[in-house]
Amino acid sequence: MPSLDSTISRRSLLRGSAMLGAGLAGSAALPRWAYASAAAEAQFPAVARMVSDYVGASKLANAVAAIGFGGAPLIEVARGNLALDVPRPADLDSLYRIYSMTKPITGMAAMMLIDEGKLRLDQPIADLMPKYAKMQVQVTPDGSITELKPAQTQITVRHLLTHTAGLGYSITQKGPLKDAYEQAGLLPGQITRLPVPGVFAGKPVPSLALFADKLAEMPLVYEPGTRWSYSVGLDLLGRVIEIVSGRPFDAFLQERIFGPCAMVSTGFRVPVREAGRLTTNYGVFNGALVPIDPGEGSIYLDAPAFPFGGAGLVSSPRDYDRFLAMLLGYGKSGPERVMSDAAVRLGVSNLLPAGADTANSWAANAGFGAGGRVGLGADAGTFGWSGAAGTVAFVNLRVGVRAGFYTQYMPSSSYPISDEFPKALRADVQMKKAA
Repeated sequence: MPSLDSTISRRSLLRGSAMLGAGLAGSAALPRWAYASAAAEAQFPAVARMVSDYVGASKLANAVAAIGFGGAPLIEVARGNLALDVPRPADLDSLYRIYSMTKPITGMAAMMLIDEGKLRLDQPIADLMPKYAKMQVQVTPDGSITELKPAQTQITVRHLLTHTAGLGYSITQKGPLKDAYEQAGLLPGQITRLPVPGVFAGKPVPSLALFADKLAEMPLVYEPGTRWSYSVGLDLLGRVIEIVSGRPFDAFLQERIFGPCAMVSTGFRVPVREAGRLTTNYGVFNGALVPIDPGEGSIYLDAPAFPFGGAGLVSSPRDYDRFLAMLLGYGKSGPERVMSDAAVRLGVSNLLPAGADTANSWAANAGFGAGGRVGLGADAGTFGWSGAAGTVAFVNLRVGVRAGFYTQYMPSSSYPISDEFPKALRADVQMKKAA
């Protein structure tokens, strides 16, 4: 995921934000969509063009870009409606299935416990869950699940955070291991009530504790610590957090992150009274958008089988920005201290085990921290991740920017949004610098 040009000064970014604020103040008599459009065209033309092109061509029902500099107010670039057949504009308070953007939140929750001395970064998880003491590894990755060898290394908290535990993922594995995961109910999330081809098969296990127990019975794909491989590691980390904190995982997030950060619209379930704010999720089939999870009939109106720490949250652009702003503030959300400075700095740093192979993976040419990709070299300071339904969000702590792009379509590979949005934002900020 590209980051912003690290040579841009924080002062220039804040100056741009002030200019935008002045522009909005001068447009107060216009409708919301009109002044947002005018401000976006003037201040963020590349981002506005990207948003307009996707929505205007009906590739997306809606798109909301949310951008903030330092502690300045959030800037919105929004187009489209909650659904193609729902004439309510999408905005910063619309609700989106953020899927894997849940992972950095789970990662930072673990950082809190590490900072408090209740958990160690390189602690074997078998200390907490003895069933993980003697894991087996596939002789051939994604091959036979009976031709196995004993793991030589214990899975640690670091491994769970960085997708180097060797665990599988039903959305990425092939062959018999994928089938075994699905048959055991080791599913990483939920998509729809509808019988849509290609979505998760099977029914999730009914609790996070049972998820952890059944997962321990599965073979690993790789030797722990040797390779970056996308996995259910952050879901399993949710169980670790439960055991260490003595609190249900979802309650811990509410008490330690969502509440202190005033993330009032974030959770694993959407209250029925808020269904009117939930966007529709679409499948992209032969270039056309087909609704697979309508907002007012969404599966997210039901209680989930358990809180999926890797992909379970629904949030709004405004809410998720509050999480990003907390990271950008090195643990402070407004006047409130949510995490320590040290915990944030560790969480956004490169935590990959020495020698871990990232070739041909989503972590190639980068590092990986507490559930999110970490920029290196010219991209240093960047931390963030994307979601399965087209969302992406990141901070650049060196530049002082926070940014997110929100829409709903699957599979996310249908469009290159996770690459295009950071590039568009970079182009706009570089334009400001040149001016």
